[in-house]
Amino acid sequence: MKILNAAAVAVAMLGSVSVAYAAMELPALKAQSTPEAVTAEHVDALNNCSWERLMAQYPDDAQINLPGNVVVAGRAALGDLFAGFCKDHADGGLKGLQFTAISSVTIGNTVVTLWEANAPFLAEPYRGSDAYIEKDGLMQAQVSTFDGAALKMK
Repeated sequence: MKILNAAAVAVAMLGSVSVAYAAMELPALKAQSTPEAVTAEHVDALNNCSWERLMAQYPDDAQINLPGNVVVAGRAALGDLFAGFCKDHADGGLKGLQFTAISSVTIGNTVVTLWEANAPFLAEPYRGSDAYIEKDGLMQAQVSTFDGAALKMK
């Protein structure tokens, strides 16, 4: 299993890390009331590229597992990953990408979602699936099929 810091992942997937976000202080954690609320907040924050809201969900020991055995672990590394994602498309980011759930099921504290992503800069929709693992009202872990390199751009 590869454990990479988010800067390397962001460069590989989206380009260089945004210094504007990377230099920002991580916001206070904000727990949600249910696993579904954690997932809804995550998707809405991602769709709006709200770095502060995204990072208010992830505790220090959180992690995201991505394709290729890539694991982004720790709050600071996740902050760097989302900083790269939330850059404008012209700057190598994916700001404007909109995720819509096709189906979801909650099993215990995990929400498993099949989704579709669309954006004006995509040549066609991109489909994937995520498992969002909630603990104490926060996003403890995520297992994702998202692969930025597989997006078909216009």
